[in-house]
Amino acid sequence: MPDLVTFGETMLRLSPPGDTPIETADSFDVHAAGAESNVAAAAARLGADAAWLSKLPDSPPGRRVTGALRRHGVEPAVVWTDDGRQGTYYLESGDQPRGATVVYDRDHAAVRTATPDELATDRVESASVFHTTGITPALSDTLARTTGDLLTLAREAGTTTTFDLNYRSKLWEPAEARETLTDLFPHVDVLVVAERDAETVLGLSGPADEQARHLAGEYDFQTTIVTTGSEGVVALHDGELLEQPAFTAGDSHPVGTGDAFVGGYLAKRLQDGTVADALTYGAATAALKRTIPGDVAVVTPAAVDRVVAGDDTDISR
Repeated sequence: MPDLVTFGETMLRLSPPGDTPIETADSFDVHAAGAESNVAAAAARLGADAAWLSKLPDSPPGRRVTGALRRHGVEPAVVWTDDGRQGTYYLESGDQPRGATVVYDRDHAAVRTATPDELATDRVESASVFHTTGITPALSDTLARTTGDLLTLAREAGTTTTFDLNYRSKLWEPAEARETLTDLFPHVDVLVVAERDAETVLGLSGPADEQARHLAGEYDFQTTIVTTGSEGVVALHDGELLEQPAFTAGDSHPVGTGDAFVGGYLAKRLQDGTVADALTYGAATAALKRTIPGDVAVVTPAAVDRVVAGDDTDISR
C-alpha cells in the first residue's frame, strides 16, 4: 500500500508554445495538471510510494491523464465512468505587462460526482499520509462532502492528514471558501497556506509567523506552514517556530511551485526527516520547479540535494 495518497481533480493543461496568445495558436503543448496529483508526482519522484484517487471519464483524454502520472511513478487509483468529461485548462504565458492568463474548461468534469463509496478508501486508511487541497471542495457540493468524509476516514484510521488551502478566486468567493474550509480544519493535522490566502480567505493580517501562531492556536494543527513566495516559508510545529528562506531560482515556469514544495516536504517527512529538514527539501524542490515546464516537478533526489547543498554549477558534466 502507498505511503502517500492524494485526492482531487487532474486536468489536461493546453499551453501555446512560447508566449503565443491562445486565440492565434496553431498548436498546444499538453500536460497533466492537478494540485493533488502534482504533489503525488513530486513525492514519488523523490522516493515516496504515492497514489492518486480520482474519477475520470473512460476516454482517451482520461487515459492520457493516468498515463502521464504513471510515468512519474504515481499509482492512479481511479474510478472510470461513462458520465462526465475530462476537464482542461489553457495557460497563456507572457511577460509583463501582459502576464499569464488561465482559462478553465472543467464544467461537467467526471470528478465532480465522486463519492467515498466508489473510491479506493482502503488506500487512504492504510497510508501514512493523506493529502488534498481547497481546490477540490470548491468544485461541487458533492466533492465538498467527499473531501470531508475522506479526511475524517483518514483521521479515524490513524493516517496523517495534510491540507493545502490553495484558494482559487475563479472557483468561489472568499466568504464561501472560508465557511467550507474551516469546517474541514478540525480533521487536518498539517495545514499549508499561502500568506496571501490566509489574509484573503481567513481574514488574517500581519506577518506570516503571527498567522501561523493564530491558526495553530485556533485549530490545534500539529504543523502549520505559511508560505511567503520569494521570501520562503514559516512553520509552527509543536510550539516551535521554524523559518526556511526560498532558494534563488528563475521564474520561467512558476505554475505548480506550491505543489512541488508540498511534494518535497512530504517526501522528506515520509523518510523520517525532521520538519526543518522537510521545509528545506520542499523549498529546494520548489526552486527547481520554477525552471521546469508543465505543472509537475520533474526532479530527482540528487538534483534536490544539490540545491540544498548550494551547488550552483551551470552545467552538469
